[in-house]
Parts: sequence; structure tokens; C-alpha cells
Amino acid sequence: MDVDGVWVEGSAVGVPPVTYEGTSRVGRGAGVGLHYHEAGPGEPDAPVLVMLHGGGPGASAWSAYGAGLGSFAARFRTILVDQPGFGRSGKPELDKDFFSFSADAVAGLLDELGVEKAHFAGASLGGGTCVRMALDHPDKVDRLLLTAPAGLALNLFTAEPTEGVKRLIDFNLAPEPTRQHVRAFLASLVHDPEFVTDELVEERYAQAIDPDARLGAQRVGAAMAKWPQGAMLWREAHRIAHPTLLTWGREDRVNPVDGAFVALKAMPDARLHVFPRCGHLAYVEKADEYRRLAVDFLTR
Repeated sequence: MDVDGVWVEGSAVGVPPVTYEGTSRVGRGAGVGLHYHEAGPGEPDAPVLVMLHGGGPGASAWSAYGAGLGSFAARFRTILVDQPGFGRSGKPELDKDFFSFSADAVAGLLDELGVEKAHFAGASLGGGTCVRMALDHPDKVDRLLLTAPAGLALNLFTAEPTEGVKRLIDFNLAPEPTRQHVRAFLASLVHDPEFVTDELVEERYAQAIDPDARLGAQRVGAAMAKWPQGAMLWREAHRIAHPTLLTWGREDRVNPVDGAFVALKAMPDARLHVFPRCGHLAYVEKADEYRRLAVDFLTR
């Protein structure tokens, strides 16, 4: 998926084709400059869907969800946010744990946009931010769609660090990260290696070695190390009463599926869907099924 490429699925249902630059916007939240993408059906009362990406080399809102923006925009005012430290958003020094910082920033952005309540979809790191949104800003959250959410997952049987986390550590600690570091990390995210194309490796490598991106990764990592308890969202799962759909790849090697069960047990209104032959990126490997499932859940 080329960062400047065109994706046209939405045009079949009355939504103009979406492009990176055509949907690109800039706002602020909690004092942080935030870059985001927005598209929707144009109806003033359309429900709002906020989508928050995961972490790793070259991660951004578009790299995670850009390919599906047209599809979701047919039904929702869809907002894809580069979380603080990623993409074109600001790279501030964090004064609290990452999930709390990012949730406060996203809440501020929604205030700026005049959005009182939204559905939230998040994967991995973005899933953790969605959970913190529900805990700290519950009135802003309608439904939660979480894909292998970081912080909420508590591995019961899998040794830590997992394979995917090891590959991320290898990249972050390398004095001079290479394309092979990026390829190894991306390969750990999927069940089918065909998804890790040379083009994707080049795109994510170029983004990841940008000095601004490296600074953002360092500051996010520093916050994770300084406030590790902030990542233990599973301890507060029982407080989340919002309707929640947990989605997981059966072959996830980053946040394995056994990490889902504490949250599933603790959350009063949670259900779980497991995709077979699928890794960490269910919204990529099972894109059509994921979108159908998501739309069904969010429009009930």
C-alpha cells in the first residue's frame, strides 16, 4: 500500500475515492499537534468511527487502516489518527504513560472537531489507547472494536517477550536498523508471508529510519519504560461496560490469543471473534471478513 496511493473501494457505494493527501488533516489535542485522515458519507448525523493504529517501525494511521477507509467511510464519519509519536503527529516528551497520554490527546482532538461520542476501533497499541479512552473518557465512547489490544492482553500460557516483541526490540536497539530488521518484524505480524512484499518493506523502512520517526519511537519507548504499570490495562478491564468486540488472529505471534481470555471474562459486555490462519493483523489478512464483522457489530 503506497502511502500516496489511491484506494477506490468506497466509490461503489457513493463515497468518492480516497487518497492519502485528499483525506489528510491537522488538529490539536491536549497541546499536541495531531495528524489524521477523515472521510465519510457527508451526512451531519452520521455515526463517528475513530481508528487507532498499532506500533512498530513505520507505523501510522494510513499504513494500518488506509486501505479500508473508503469502505468504512460509506457508513461512518471515519477518523484515522496518527497517535502521538507516530506518523505526522507531534513527537513530544510524554509526562505520563503512553495510553493515558494518547487517549487525552485524542479526546482533545474530538473536542476540537465537535465530536461528542464515537465508536473506537484500535489494533495492538491503538487498542490499548481505545481501552484507556473508555476508562478515562467513558462518555466519549460508544462501542469498542479491539484487535489484539496491547495492555488488555494478558498472556496465560505464552512465554514473554513474544516473537513479535523480540523483533521490535531488535529493531529499536539496533544502532543502524536495516531492511532485514523491518522484514523480520513485519513477518512476525502475519500468518501468510506473502503479505510481506518487497514494496511494503521498502515503504516501512523509509518511514522508520526518518529521524523524526526515530525520535518519536524513542520517546514512546521511554514512557513505556518509565510508567510500566500504565500498560497493565487488564487490571481495570472489569470497569469497561461498553459493548466490546475483541478480535484476534489464532496464529498471533505478538499478542497471542491466550491473552484474550482474562479480558473476555472480566469485561461485562465483551465477545470474542477468532480468525483462523491469521496473525496479528486481522484487519489486513482477513480484511473483507473483518470489515463485515466490524460493520455488523458497530451498526447493531
